[in-house]
Amino acid sequence: MKQWMKYTAAAVLAAAALAGLSGCGGSSAGGSASGGKKHVAVIQIMQHGSLDAANKGVIDQLEKRGYTADKIEIDQQNAQGDQSNLKNIASRFKHAQPDVIVAISTPAAQTVANEIHDIPIVGVAITDFETAKLVKSNEKPGTNVTGVNDRGPVEEQVDMGVKFVPGAKRMGLMYCASEVNSEIQAGQARKHAADLGLEVVEATVSNVNDIQQAAESIAGEVDFIYVPTDNVIASSIPTLVKVTDAAGIPVFVGADSMARDGALGSISVDFYKTGLQAGDMTADILEGKGKPETMPVQDPADLTVIINKTNSAILGIEIPEAYKDAVLVD
Repeated sequence: MKQWMKYTAAAVLAAAALAGLSGCGGSSAGGSASGGKKHVAVIQIMQHGSLDAANKGVIDQLEKRGYTADKIEIDQQNAQGDQSNLKNIASRFKHAQPDVIVAISTPAAQTVANEIHDIPIVGVAITDFETAKLVKSNEKPGTNVTGVNDRGPVEEQVDMGVKFVPGAKRMGLMYCASEVNSEIQAGQARKHAADLGLEVVEATVSNVNDIQQAAESIAGEVDFIYVPTDNVIASSIPTLVKVTDAAGIPVFVGADSMARDGALGSISVDFYKTGLQAGDMTADILEGKGKPETMPVQDPADLTVIINKTNSAILGIEIPEAYKDAVLVD
């Protein structure tokens, strides 16, 4: 399995993460890895800015809580967007028996939760734990899963399109139909668009190879496009905006990293900060201060308005006064 990231030597957890990639070296759940170290396994669906930021937040917070390389082994695994890889990683973790599993994204959490019931799982970058059937309720999980959701303000994200494009009549809606998190947000966006009197033109994708064609199919029919925090599309935003920029169509998105990668704007959770929250929850479990079944799923601490000023210039669209205090990125 290809490692998604290498930390620099200055990152004190690097040695542990790299060591974890090489083999099982596991322990019984709630115990410790070889040499008396705790063992945390991390599974990420694929690489893109939001998930990477959440991952880094978890690692940084564990370090802040005292889990340096001499006290913890971290096994970092990335499924590269492949469901069979997710299942193989989950099976490997089940055999290794780490103290805690950190699952980054809804598909990653669902896969390990379906496979493993006796190891604590902390999820992050997940839209709704309850709808994804990871917990019995967000307030009282009642399972071996808890974590931090990434619910952004879908209605406000759609409103962004209307404020940037006054008089808009048609909204494009793009998402991966096989991602539960995307389906949830798409439903919210669809309803809010109807409340605003917008006609919705949808285009769904199955993988990154579908993005260009899906964008081309609706770019000439809509005034702006909305994309939720969808992992497939987030991993290939440049492919999308290459089509939409040429058509003069702005794209508004659910995650800050997607705006940094070229979309026009977002009102987003800070994925790094949700990672910090998840890191705290992981540390609490390692220290015996809590168990997933009784630890409520947490909401994100902060929201950020972010606008890509380069994309704004390419499209010839001025930033509305309502977003004068937004974070501007190139």
